[in-house]
Amino acid sequence: MKKIAFSADEQVIRQAKLVARTQGKSLNTAFREWLVQFVGHSGHAREAEALMMRLRHVRAGQSFTGDEMNES
Repeated sequence: MKKIAFSADEQVIRQAKLVARTQGKSLNTAFREWLVQFVGHSGHAREAEALMMRLRHVRAGQSFTGDEMNES
């Protein structure tokens, strides 16, 4: 496991430690969990961006008739 260092306001760090403690974990553990989630969300963003590229031919705001919306 690689160690990294971050800077933050002392008050924010104190509050973060208190929150982590109420969850029964260390700030280090809470941060590692957040980092895993952060990377996961980034993957979702890439998937959404790929979907938007595949749908780039769709024009937003286009009006359809009831018949057009019910076509298969």
